[in-house]
Amino acid sequence: MKSFIRWSKKLGLVSGLVLGSLLANSLQVLALTTEQVVERLRSVPVFALANNEGKPLVAVPTEGADPSQTPNIFVFMNQQDAQTSLNNLRTRDPQTAEGIQVMPISLAKIYEYEVNQQEEDDRVRFTFIPDRQQVEAARTVLQQAGENAQQFEGVPLFVARSGGEDGGYLVIEQGDQQVVPMYFDRAGLQSLLDRLQQVQPDLASSVTVQVVNLESVLQTLHTSDNEELTRIVLVPSQSSIDFIRSQQGQGQGQPQQPQQPQQ
Repeated sequence: MKSFIRWSKKLGLVSGLVLGSLLANSLQVLALTTEQVVERLRSVPVFALANNEGKPLVAVPTEGADPSQTPNIFVFMNQQDAQTSLNNLRTRDPQTAEGIQVMPISLAKIYEYEVNQQEEDDRVRFTFIPDRQQVEAARTVLQQAGENAQQFEGVPLFVARSGGEDGGYLVIEQGDQQVVPMYFDRAGLQSLLDRLQQVQPDLASSVTVQVVNLESVLQTLHTSDNEELTRIVLVPSQSSIDFIRSQQGQGQGQPQQPQQPQQ
């Protein structure tokens, strides 16, 4: 299977966890331009509650709350979780829920908005809501690696890495590019590894699964000067891909259709 060509030993990711806002407050060294980061996020669908005009529902601090609290937009990785949240809102506050629907949004749009926010009075905070099944899958991976699984926070991404001392990331060919795929879905990565086992068992035997969180990857893309980061490709879950395709089949405008890396 010639698409599995080597390990990337130069690709570094932020260690530790980034909680809260999409980006850290102090971003000092810009490695990739905003346009370059946006290009990597454009085909990743996420989901928010929005009205018919596409304006997302903003959770505003209640009267008497801490005035420093920032209005919040919840961004779901899983369409079904977003739908459940909408159903709960319809039960709890039908007036607010009127005209609200689950809206797929490109992750690139959220990133652009976050980066370009300037006026403090108009700032909003994006809170990512991870898929619970994927969080449990991430904690299982961490537990098997002897790490403290309960400390994991954020949206998990799964990536194949060499179990050797150098710990390089698996690089595959996608068209004329060599990329490092990071999966939102543990099963998606496993499908890749199953095929690798069939055609390159020696290489497959050295593979381990690593978990990083999306928040850390986004921060790293924005701050690191490591050129290897341009190889990262974020692979949406199959359920998100299927949902977007179903919406496109109905003629509804949606984010750019995500593509699976060629295997």
